[in-house]
Amino acid sequence: MDEEYDVIVLGTGLTECILSGIMSVNGKKVLHMDRNPYYGGESSSITPLEELYKRFTLPDSPPESMGRGRDWNVDLIPKFLMANGQLVKMLLYTEVTRYLDFKVVEGSFVYKGGKIYKVPSTETEALASNLMGMFEKRRFRKFLVFVANFDENDPKTFEGVDPKTTTMRDVYKKFDLGQDVIDFTGHALALYRTDDYLDVPCLETINRIKLYSESLARYGKSPYLYPLYGLGELPQGFARLSAIYGGTYMLNKPVDDIVMEGGKVIGVKSEGEVARCKQLICDPSYIPDRVRKAGQVIRVICILSHPIKNTNDANSCQIIIPQNQVNRNSDIYVCMISYAHNVAAQGKYIAIVSTTVETSEPEAEIEPALELLEPIDQKFVAISDLYEPTDDGTESQVFASRSYDATTHFETTCNDIKDIYKRMTGTDFDFENMKRKQNDVFGEDEQ
Repeated sequence: MDEEYDVIVLGTGLTECILSGIMSVNGKKVLHMDRNPYYGGESSSITPLEELYKRFTLPDSPPESMGRGRDWNVDLIPKFLMANGQLVKMLLYTEVTRYLDFKVVEGSFVYKGGKIYKVPSTETEALASNLMGMFEKRRFRKFLVFVANFDENDPKTFEGVDPKTTTMRDVYKKFDLGQDVIDFTGHALALYRTDDYLDVPCLETINRIKLYSESLARYGKSPYLYPLYGLGELPQGFARLSAIYGGTYMLNKPVDDIVMEGGKVIGVKSEGEVARCKQLICDPSYIPDRVRKAGQVIRVICILSHPIKNTNDANSCQIIIPQNQVNRNSDIYVCMISYAHNVAAQGKYIAIVSTTVETSEPEAEIEPALELLEPIDQKFVAISDLYEPTDDGTESQVFASRSYDATTHFETTCNDIKDIYKRMTGTDFDFENMKRKQNDVFGEDEQ
């Protein structure tokens, strides 16, 4: 361990593992350590089920009816992958896809007036949807066509909208869309958690709706993908990539101290030895004095013996409860997966409810979502603090990742990865950089 590395990474959460993989592919010498005996940090999948009961300090062990403990892989942080999103690009470019199998999530739903409806995202679905009246449908269809044709480099497609100055609120006005349609467009298609986006220029929102439609177009049922055996497979896939490129991994390795000299990181001390480095990447738990609390998220893992009502018995789905529908500032999300993804025993479903905490009674805040899931066999409640770095790392060369937020997809995590990459290297993150070198060593002969 007494060696010099270009980069030391602490923690094996997804953000850390992707950065470790990219740095290794780019020829950096990487040492990757984690104080835990397992991969994934905050974003791990817990198995067997007994371990989950222990982790949430439940007095009993799982009842017989839960099946074999080993059949369970329960994510602590629920997220799906957008089929055409940044994480899928990272997986494809690095070919980490060869270690993983994905399934398409069967449906995306939105909550309105106490009921759930399928999110319409194609013209045909929009015209058949019960979410809107007849004239509203025509206006919404016009809006979808406008978004699909919109090209920020071609003013002919703008139809009088200026992507850099026109607000989204004005775009909705232009198409005369009503409040309910605005709700599901902003929250279930553009996937915003709050309504702050309404008063900023519309370009980002238009691009988000395009991402949703393009992701949906790839597989048809929904824009989301989910890996078999749970999200814990993702950090491990990138860890393998790093190892192939000479990265060194140490799990169950206590970190005693981060060694600084003149305000700059020079190494990490563990069990009496110091590994030297030029740069350090870590999750907030390793450097509590360099991060600040930026809010809280509540996540409730619910084990069910039935699919969720009104979802056509889908074995996986997402439900978005827009904040306006339940008088809140931020949306409530439900991610549901099941035995079909090898994460639960036969006939069992896992629904995870999450949202940003807004009051001193977080459990009361998610009540509308829990009502949709009844009856619930067992629930596990976690309230986590969200942390963000207090400085950009330029001086110290210590780069902290942000905690995983309440969104149900990985786009914000990928933005954090690109942001850290830019601060570390001084250059913009380019997916092309991640392409494996042509005559690459896979640990197997390429034909």
